[in-house]
Amino acid sequence: MIANRRGDRYRVASVVRALQVVTLVADGPLEGLTLSAITRSLGTSKSTAYALVRTLVEGGYVRAVDPGPRYQPGMELVRLGDAATRSIPLGRICHPILLDLSRETGLTTRAAICDDGYPVFVERVDSPGAIRFHTPLGVRELPHTSSAGKAILAALPAGVTERLATETGLPERTAKTLQTVGDLLADLADVRRRGYALDDEEDAPGVFCIGAAFFDHGGVAGALSATGIKLDLSPDRVAELGAAVRAAADRVSIELGGTPRTP
Repeated sequence: MIANRRGDRYRVASVVRALQVVTLVADGPLEGLTLSAITRSLGTSKSTAYALVRTLVEGGYVRAVDPGPRYQPGMELVRLGDAATRSIPLGRICHPILLDLSRETGLTTRAAICDDGYPVFVERVDSPGAIRFHTPLGVRELPHTSSAGKAILAALPAGVTERLATETGLPERTAKTLQTVGDLLADLADVRRRGYALDDEEDAPGVFCIGAAFFDHGGVAGALSATGIKLDLSPDRVAELGAAVRAAADRVSIELGGTPRTP
């Protein structure tokens, strides 16, 4: 409860409680907090807690995930900057794994969470070489053009892919962008077969990316990716990089209590 003391006349009780919810969720377990747990911590009625949580979900500061639902930090917290990003547990878990993957492959590596089927990148390690990519954190990216997005979609029901195709319109980013649901579903079948996704200049000319999904106990939680300049890569080298990214994603799955999904 909010004390009504002298000096508190400018304090808005509902705002204080909303901030308490944000703090609870940010400091909560990786799998998120239930509404009951939030209600107990706030000391309010369940209807009041639900109203606060729903308002925060609509604003993007909290996100609901199934089963439950459970509530986790939302993307608006990520967009507050890298400092906020690194306070999210997933960023802390992924950073050393991304660092190892970048050293192994020589590529820029990133980690994305699954935000309703969209990839939202929350951590990045730049390549050890001189090449740098402008890859901002905390921004929803198109799921059909990025390897992380396709890796996530491959782990979700086909209905999700069809819904996102309708929402986004599958915009063309390059001449190689997949632009029909049928082509995208066929590509996702290949992703499931080999265990990693490819962005072969589909988002930006001259840039390739390899991604693999990671999982928590509830299912797909996000994906790792490795990005570099498009070269004449042999199939064997692509498979080698794909195996490295998939192995790194499996490490994240284990850290999250999920089961690695090998092809």
